[in-house]
Amino acid sequence: MGRKILTEHIHIPNIDSFDVYRKHGGYTSVEKALKKMSPENVLDEVKKSGLRGRGGAGFPTGMKWSFLAKGTGKPAYLLNNADESEPGTFKDRYLMEKNPHLCLEGMICSAYALGANVSYIYIRGEFKWIIKIIEKAIAEAKANGILGKNILGSGYDLEIYVQTGGGAYICGEETALIESLEGLRGNPRIKPPFPAVSGVWGCPTVVNNTETLAAVKWIIDNGGDEYAKIGIGKSTGTKLISAGGHINKPDVYEMDLGLPVEEFIYSDEYCGGMLNGHELKAVIPGGSSVPVLPKNLILKTASGEPRLMSYESLAEGGFISGSMLGSGGFIALDETTCMVHNTLNFTQFYHHESCGQCSPCREGTGWMKKVLKHLENGEGKMSDMDMLVDIANNIDGKTICPLGDAAAWPVVSAIRHFREEFDLHAKNPEKAKQTAHPARSIYHAIRKPELV
Repeated sequence: MGRKILTEHIHIPNIDSFDVYRKHGGYTSVEKALKKMSPENVLDEVKKSGLRGRGGAGFPTGMKWSFLAKGTGKPAYLLNNADESEPGTFKDRYLMEKNPHLCLEGMICSAYALGANVSYIYIRGEFKWIIKIIEKAIAEAKANGILGKNILGSGYDLEIYVQTGGGAYICGEETALIESLEGLRGNPRIKPPFPAVSGVWGCPTVVNNTETLAAVKWIIDNGGDEYAKIGIGKSTGTKLISAGGHINKPDVYEMDLGLPVEEFIYSDEYCGGMLNGHELKAVIPGGSSVPVLPKNLILKTASGEPRLMSYESLAEGGFISGSMLGSGGFIALDETTCMVHNTLNFTQFYHHESCGQCSPCREGTGWMKKVLKHLENGEGKMSDMDMLVDIANNIDGKTICPLGDAAAWPVVSAIRHFREEFDLHAKNPEKAKQTAHPARSIYHAIRKPELV
């Protein structure tokens, strides 16, 4: 059994209420940080923990905090990126819905470390029921002296506000989130300047994912060195995984980083194997924007070592034979899956969600969608696959934000690992339809009913 840092109390009745949360050790890290530690001490503990951003990039959190500009005469801000728009990912909303005070506690300690007196939770507008839960938790924390003026008599002030987004995938990118928070169109900014120097309203800003901030509570309570003992190598701590696709037990799981992928898929503790006894065909390990890997490369690396659920192991082999942990949106696909159909599904999403600022992304995603539609409808040509790779390569790395990369990687990796399937759609579309079930998209069984 892996250690439960974020989900230990998540199934306790009424844990979303202040009194029950407090009874089970809630806000002890706030007491410790504000009464016994300096902001620098808190930052040092987070650095020692090795905690990495859980939103997708995996950048060291303490290092990111240390970049925050000092002595500017401007206020600093902490923004909680609760937009969670990556297809296949639903762990942040689960955390906010079930244990909102944990999210607030991590934010308070983090804001204290950054010297921020105002913080925002930027949350998807579709999460209406969660917004009510979060706002209730904020009101309870304020009523009990955990938020507001002179928190617990420490002299530290903090206000946390909830800001709803309009449902744009692009606003999960930190600078687009900042633009949206300012009341502007959610277009990503060119960097530099980075948000740590000039973020929201031109002030020093740190943007962190909900899961990242929630983990800070345990780090302050137990120490950064203890957190660093969990996991493997530079992948320290635990990770929430949104497990979906064609598995027996779709759910949100917390695991120690370094767990073998094969164990995660087939053990009863986690995914419980493939649905209806089908064979594993491929896995998208970190949400729709990361490269897909076939069974032989997701269970073992190209060197034959067991593939682990860690930042380094999943990335081993680069994008030739590796992928990314990303946001932890783990999607397992069985042998009935049509890879052309699923690649089209993703491409339609990214074309729809492109902000349109950058020509390669605006035009390239639409072009890829048209070519894939032709293949799916039996109107493709053998030259289409090389054309798709060429288009993707002309998007990748050539846009202001990573949405272009996110649109390109699934296409290139699907063609690289499943070229025969794409070719069959061009050569013999009728046979292609007989050998797979195009209607079965990755969204089949992606969530347990109670998580929807």
